Amino acid sequence: MTAAPEASDHTAPPLAAPPSWREAWLVYLQPRVLVVMFLGFSSGLPLALSGSTLLVWVSENGVSLGTIGLFTLVGTPYTLKFLWAPLVDALRIPLLTRWLGRRRGWLVFTQLMLIAAILALALTDPARSPFFVALGALLVATASATQDIVVDAFRVESLPESEQAAGMASYVAAYRIGMVASTAGALFLVTGFEYAGLSRLDAWMASFSAMAALVLIGIVTVLLAREPDQSVKADVATRAEPSIRRVTEAALGAFTEFLTRRDAIAVLIFVMLFKFTDAFSGAMTVPFIIDIGFTRNDYAIIVKGIGLAATLIGGFAGGFVARRYP
Repeated sequence: MTAAPEASDHTAPPLAAPPSWREAWLVYLQPRVLVVMFLGFSSGLPLALSGSTLLVWVSENGVSLGTIGLFTLVGTPYTLKFLWAPLVDALRIPLLTRWLGRRRGWLVFTQLMLIAAILALALTDPARSPFFVALGALLVATASATQDIVVDAFRVESLPESEQAAGMASYVAAYRIGMVASTAGALFLVTGFEYAGLSRLDAWMASFSAMAALVLIGIVTVLLAREPDQSVKADVATRAEPSIRRVTEAALGAFTEFLTRRDAIAVLIFVMLFKFTDAFSGAMTVPFIIDIGFTRNDYAIIVKGIGLAATLIGGFAGGFVARRYP
C-alpha cells in the first residue's frame, strides 16, 4: 500500500481582501495623491492660454479667420513632446537638480519658464503684432508640454500601483479645474477689469498676468513634495555617465520597450489620428461662437459648466471603482 502524497508546500496564497468603501475613498486624501492633484492643476492651467482663451482674445481684436486658423499650429508641442522627453528624462538642471532632485528640479524649471512665457504673451498686442502673439503662445505651449512630461513621470514614480487610478482621477479633475481657471476664470477677469475702467488690451494683460501668478501653486506643491525614490536611485546610478550616453539610453530604451509590446504600431497610429480632426475643427469653434454674437461670458458659462461637472464626477467615480474592485 503506497503512502498518500504529501500536501504541496507551494499552495497559492489566498487573495487579498479588496479595500473597504471607506478605504477606497480615503485614498484621495493620501499626501502623494494630493500632490499629484495639485500638479494636475498646474498642468491644465496653461493649456487654454495657448488655445481657446487665446482664440477669444485674437477674435475680439479683429484678427482674420485665416490667420486664426494658423494658430492651430501653436498646439504642435503637445503632439511632438515625445521627441524631447528623453532629454528631460536624462539631463539635469544645474543647481535645481542638486537641490531638489531630478524630477522636482525639472518641474520647478518648467514652471518658472511658464511664468516667463505667460507674462511675455500678456505684453503682446494681437491687433498690431499677431506674429508675436503666436510666438508667445508657442513658448507657453512648449513649456507646458515639457511640464506634462515631468508630471507624468513624477506621478508614475511616486504612486504605488494601488494608488495609480486614484492619482490619475485626481490629476484629471484638477487638470480640468486648471483649464476652467484659464478659460472661464480668465474671461471673467477680463470683463471685471474692463468694468473697473481698464482698456480691453490692459484688461487682457492683467488677466494673463493673474494666470501667471497661479503657476505659483505648482511651484509650492513641488517644494512641499518628496522626490520619488525611484528617481533618486536612477539619478545615483547614472550620475557618473556622460550626458550623451544617458540621453541615448533613455531614448532607445523607451522606444525599444514600447515596440516590443503587442500591436504597438497599431496603437501608435490610433493615438496619432484619434483627435486629429477634432483638434483642427475645435480651433475654429471659439471664433465661430464669438462671430455669431455670443459673448465671452456666454462661452465660459455654457462650455465650461456641464462638461466640468461630468468630468469631475466620472473621474472620481472611476478612480473609486478601480481602487475598490479587482
